[in-house]
Amino acid sequence: MNRVVRWDPFREMVSVRNQMDELVGDLMREPTGWQGEGRGESMRLPLDVFEDDQSFSVKASLPGIDPEDIDISFSENTLTIQGETSGESGDENTKWHLRERHYGKFMRSISLPAAINGANISADFTDGILTLTLPKADEIKPRRITVQTGGSKTVEG
Repeated sequence: MNRVVRWDPFREMVSVRNQMDELVGDLMREPTGWQGEGRGESMRLPLDVFEDDQSFSVKASLPGIDPEDIDISFSENTLTIQGETSGESGDENTKWHLRERHYGKFMRSISLPAAINGANISADFTDGILTLTLPKADEIKPRRITVQTGGSKTVEG
């Protein structure tokens, strides 16, 4: 059974606008892939960043990278993770059919939205996953304040 749908020009305009937004977004988006060796470019390392009341956590997938080849720094509320991994070059007789494994330099800097206790930052590298824990500074951690009433009652707020 066929159904007749009334034509709505505004619905069509919204559909076209969404398609244009996707097209422009794809053109303007920064590439997230690794770049080949010798091009002078580096990878924009994808990160997961999340927080709780006590700290920020940052996770990065770095499979096949030696933890010794990772440089992590923190200065002026900016975290920087960088390093380099080398690829297999083969000899002059090597004929590559497919080369999707990434190699070269990688780097990522992010600014955190709150003050961090830089002296207590910790890093863990397990199974190719780098996990950083950045504790928030004491002055921004939420505190529970006890309110005493005129009597002997104590109320926590």
